[in-house]
Amino acid sequence: MMEQIKFFLERVIGLTGLSSDYIPMVRYAILVIAAFLLAWLTGWLCRKFVVPVVQKITGKTDATWDDVIFSRKVLDSASRILPAIVIWGLLPLVFFEYPKVAELVGRLTAIYFVVMTVRTTIVFIDSFKELDNGTRSTRRQYLYSVCGVLKILMIFVAVIVVIAIVVDKDPSTLFAGLGAASAILMLAFQDTIKGLVAGIRLTSNEMLHVGDWITVPSAGANGKVEEITLTTVKVRNFDNTIITVSPQALVDGSFQNWQGMMANEGRRQVRKVYFDFRSLKVDDDDVANITKYRQHIEQWLKQHPKVVAEKPVLVRQAEATQAGCCVEFMFWLKAQNALDFEHDTSDIMEYIFAKASSYGLCIYQQFPEQ
Repeated sequence: MMEQIKFFLERVIGLTGLSSDYIPMVRYAILVIAAFLLAWLTGWLCRKFVVPVVQKITGKTDATWDDVIFSRKVLDSASRILPAIVIWGLLPLVFFEYPKVAELVGRLTAIYFVVMTVRTTIVFIDSFKELDNGTRSTRRQYLYSVCGVLKILMIFVAVIVVIAIVVDKDPSTLFAGLGAASAILMLAFQDTIKGLVAGIRLTSNEMLHVGDWITVPSAGANGKVEEITLTTVKVRNFDNTIITVSPQALVDGSFQNWQGMMANEGRRQVRKVYFDFRSLKVDDDDVANITKYRQHIEQWLKQHPKVVAEKPVLVRQAEATQAGCCVEFMFWLKAQNALDFEHDTSDIMEYIFAKASSYGLCIYQQFPEQ
């Protein structure tokens, strides 16, 4: 067949009056251009006609998973693999007279095929994120972690295969050689490996979710978690600055997750006030003024509009110290955000301080030495 095509092209080129010395060169150039045009046209036709048809079919179904998995990004990326397949099939026909050139083009085509296949696979894996329904699902975050590991493995395998193509070696030989160098690789990528393990621990043990408000003093993070990957945790601080913290730092160190407080009604506050022992007195009813004061404050807190009535309110006698008689106040405020919480706490404590004098109590304070 190729001989017939070759003879036909040479006859057509010869009709142009071109010298016979240049006819093979022109014929070869025409075949190469035609092959690459055919490959490009195949990909273009697929993106122009096949992809819209597939999207129409998936759009008519009630399920949402097919719209995501067979999204425009995935199908467009997959269609870019077709030109490599076309070129690979035409190699024996176009470059049959030039085996060295055929080998070079074959390697370049194989590298392109590997890269585009891995790219399509990564886009396909990333499409699962679009199935997010907004819930703080541990299974969903664990799936993200697994997908992240799969992407890294895919890239690693692709790099090995590309190197094998360039040096003209069997990829299995390179993989076998990696076994001997595994110790060196683990040493070189120990931080990345630790980050992967820490990220999986965070998500699988439900220690952290997207949307949680956390504080990490060592990293200066105090805000909402916007994104969790295998190597970084992105936190948007209360001042809208972005801080990235490594999962390893969260696992090895300590961080405070406020989501439990945010999910429950109320936010607990515990304060202590010290009273001068010399101001404690017993009235005619043999009742201590500090006892009446505790009872009054406890009832007042239970009826306070900013205190959660369903939560326990306790005003108790704590262990005395050199600073005086200690009274501890425990209550739950309705305010969740930090600003309202601090304002409400200040209002309540100011009343507690001011009301003490009505019962003849004197709050302890240490005066500086003159």
